[in-house]
Formats: sequence, C-alpha cells, structure tokens
Amino acid sequence: MGHWALVIGTPPHLLISLISPCLLVSPSPPLPMPPNPYAWINESLATIHRADWYRSVQTIHGRPGAMVIVDGREVINFASNDYLGLAGDDRLVEAGVAATKQFGTGSTGSRLLSGHRELHRELEQAIAELKQSEDALVFSSGYLANLGAITALVGKRDLILSDEYNHSSLKNGAILSGATVIEYPHCDVATLKNLLSQRQNYRRCLIITDSVFSMDGDLCPLPTLLNLAEEFSSMLLVDEAHATGVMGKTGAGCVEHFGCSDRQLIQVGTLSKALGSLGGYVAGSATLIDFLRNRAPSWIYTTALSPADTAAALAAIKIVQQEPQRRRQLWANVDELKKSMQLPNLKLLPSESPILCFQLPSAAAALEAGKQLKASGIFAPAIRPPTVPTSRIRICVMATHELVHIQKLVKALSSIYIYSD
Repeated sequence: MGHWALVIGTPPHLLISLISPCLLVSPSPPLPMPPNPYAWINESLATIHRADWYRSVQTIHGRPGAMVIVDGREVINFASNDYLGLAGDDRLVEAGVAATKQFGTGSTGSRLLSGHRELHRELEQAIAELKQSEDALVFSSGYLANLGAITALVGKRDLILSDEYNHSSLKNGAILSGATVIEYPHCDVATLKNLLSQRQNYRRCLIITDSVFSMDGDLCPLPTLLNLAEEFSSMLLVDEAHATGVMGKTGAGCVEHFGCSDRQLIQVGTLSKALGSLGGYVAGSATLIDFLRNRAPSWIYTTALSPADTAAALAAIKIVQQEPQRRRQLWANVDELKKSMQLPNLKLLPSESPILCFQLPSAAAALEAGKQLKASGIFAPAIRPPTVPTSRIRICVMATHELVHIQKLVKALSSIYIYSD
C-alpha cells in the first residue's frame, strides 16, 4: 500500500524508477565510485564562489516597510516585493492574530483531511471576485500553485511552450510534468507561433508565461498569447505573481490591465507580494478548480495554509478593493523615479511595472554596485546568474516610498562606479 501512495500524483516519467528498478540501465562505460559520495558538494560550492554566484542571507530586523534595519543599520528598502506596503499594515497583523486565537497556529493537515477552515473558502471566493473568475483554489505558496497546476494539466503525451524568462516555479513545474518542454525566446510571439505548428503531434498543449517578469519588469504580450492559444487549441497559464494588486484598474492584475478578464485562461498568483501575506492561488473556471482539487499533488498532499496567513491575505484583498489610492500612489512613485533617472552610467532595462532593473557587465560588478548602494543607505542587492542571464541591480518601488526616498536612490545610483572585470 505504501508503494502505491508514492505512485499517485507522480509524473509518469518517474514511475519506472518506482515500479521497476530492475529496468534501469547502468551507464556504459561504468564510472568509478567516489570514496566520499558527498565530496562533490564542496567542489560545487567552490565553483559557485569562483563565479561570484555565492549567496547568503541578510537579516531584516523589525517590521517590513519602506525603511528597514539591515545588519544594524537603517536603510531605504528597494528590494521588497511588498508593492503596496501591506506586509506591515496593522490591519493584516490584527487579522492574523485574531485568526490564530480562533483557529490556532496551524491547519493540522491537508485540506481534504483535517486542514480545511471556513477562512480558506472565504479567501478563495475573494480571490475569484478580484480576478473576475468563476472560482479559485488556495495553495500554501505560489511555487506550489505552479507545480500543482502544471503537473495536473499535462503529462508525457503533451507539449509545454514556455517563455525563456519564466520564473523557476513555472520551469520546474514543466519539467516535473513529464511533458515535452520547449522554451521560446522572451516574448517572441513569431517563434511561439511557429512552435505551435507542432501542436497536432501532442494530446494537449499548454503555453506558460509570467505576466510581469519579476527580474526584468516588462509584461508578456497577453492578448496575442490568448489569440494564439485559441487559434491552435491550446491552454494558456499566466502567472500573475507580480501583477496581483498592482496592475489593472482594480488591482486584479495584467489580465484586467489588458482587458482580457472575459477570455478563457488559467491564472496563477501569490499572496506574498502586493498582498503582504503568504500562499498562492489558481483562478479560473469552476470546472478547472474542481479538477485541481482532485489532481493537483501540491494541494492534495500538503498542509493547508495557516489561519494567520489566510486571514491576512483576506484582509489585504479588501484593502486593495477599498483603497485604490494605494495603487495610485505606487504608480506615482514609479513615474517619479523614471522621470528622475537620467543616468548615463547605468543601462535601464525596458519596464512597464514597479520593477526597474539596471544591467551590469558582470556578477562582480553587480555585487560591487550593491555594496556601494548599501553604503549610501539604499538596500537593493545584486541579482546574478543563474537567476538571470545577465547581472543587474533590481529596484522595486513601493506605495509607501516617500519623495525623499526616491531622491536619495537617484543620487546613490548616479554616483555608482561601474566596476568592470
């Protein structure tokens, strides 16, 4: 019985290793067995160091906000995805505390066992209303939402066409599905259309894309993608992680921004960015959501979102709907920053969102730029490969940034010395 539990929800290409180990073919010629099977980890870490790709955490003290304490020093925070400044809002804190007092700290099990609370359903209904969809399903993280949705929708007889700049969760969901995966050049709809000519060779086809690309700040060509999906009888899954609460007239995301709310598609997103909490969701037709409740392994086999996170996200959606001035202030700050940034020493990548990125010549240059900014009181760490193809400084604007914060950022950026190795 235990072996069958492993098989349920496992991608088909992995089943052979679970069911018939004897069918696995040994590599030829045989490789010598290392005396220490863990030694490669040290070697790999050394390679990461040599490439200037090594990462370590920087501790934030106190509540999140436009100003934070990093390593004992107060700095202006331009590294956060908390676009509306809700993660430290008293109303979200109070909602989380009240839910913890009523329901306890943990959900105690998966939603299909002991983990379901009325709060979860309230949140799903609120998400569906915001996204203008028939229904929604809440996951324990946005990453899990992508993994669960993609692996439930397609398998080894299917085709996935994926934008090359997609988030890791989309890429790994595609790999785990067992489907044939082809990446198309970033936002290149002509190449995508050519690839879709192969669609007839597969049972199903799924196009996957971010709506706002998190490490670049540009938007996918959503209306064209929807037209292609309809022309070639394909599904379209769009990740609204960095668009929910930010884009569109009511903050519903890029689907609303592009006027596509009445089109058939699958929307995935997170509760941990503009909504200031934790968790993820899939929004779409009632039939889709009912199917995912029965087939999405990362929803079925994991503990439900905690009561505190659920209540905080629910409170955040209400604020998004009731306080459009937060979103207006966010975009006013974005406009002010763009207007002020005439910086010949830095290359600004194209952006249509609160994410602004400056491309740098190397990982070492990006690390040095991040250090210089931090010394000037600006927290905006370097973004390096393999997260992105080219190193950069990523600036995230918040609704709670003040004019003086933006002015200090521009001054600090203008004085950066670009180190080139």
